[in-house]
Amino acid sequence: MNIEQARFNMIEQQIRPWKVLDHAVLELLAVVKREDFVPAAYRAAAFVDTELPLGEGQTMLTPPVEARLLQDAKVQRHETVLEVGTGSGYTTALLAHRARRVISLENRPALARMARENLARAGISNVEVRDADGRHGLAAEGPFDVIMLSGSVASVPQALLDQVKVGGRLVAIEGGEPVMRAVVYFRESASSVTKTEMFDTMAPRLDGFDDATRFRF
Repeated sequence: MNIEQARFNMIEQQIRPWKVLDHAVLELLAVVKREDFVPAAYRAAAFVDTELPLGEGQTMLTPPVEARLLQDAKVQRHETVLEVGTGSGYTTALLAHRARRVISLENRPALARMARENLARAGISNVEVRDADGRHGLAAEGPFDVIMLSGSVASVPQALLDQVKVGGRLVAIEGGEPVMRAVVYFRESASSVTKTEMFDTMAPRLDGFDDATRFRF
């Protein structure tokens, strides 16, 4: 397989048609080697428009969804990002190239170890991957310029919205099957947050963010 041709095809045939037109994002996708963040057994499928298994019952988001979320987050070089759901560390790496600092929370130790190893091999040093449940965020170290949820949730917890800095954004995929939407929350002031729906999609539920338990009779 011609890796560079496959990467080019991913960007031009999958990602651009998803309205990812930010040149900085497109250039970054050409630089950060997605194949190095995919389990070895699935390396040949690194550029395919499908969710890839990571183990532990978890999967990577598809390339177009990853790219669109990154574009919609509009991360700036001076900003600090909190990511919830590290997975393989690929989205973490993309965020790190755009931000001053990234803290990523992963509640599965095996995935956290894999992500740290992947990020270290990629030479990325402005990321800290922590073994932690991300449902409550990291209030002691907030507020954050950007919070990225790398998976879907039924609705964004208030605890996470409260950790977005004034002028900051929270990017997530909300809803349940068959309708989910990528959304951006923007904190205008200490008491005001606006929500913009960006695009329809489907994504696996973020680990630990299960829907409210239903009564069984």
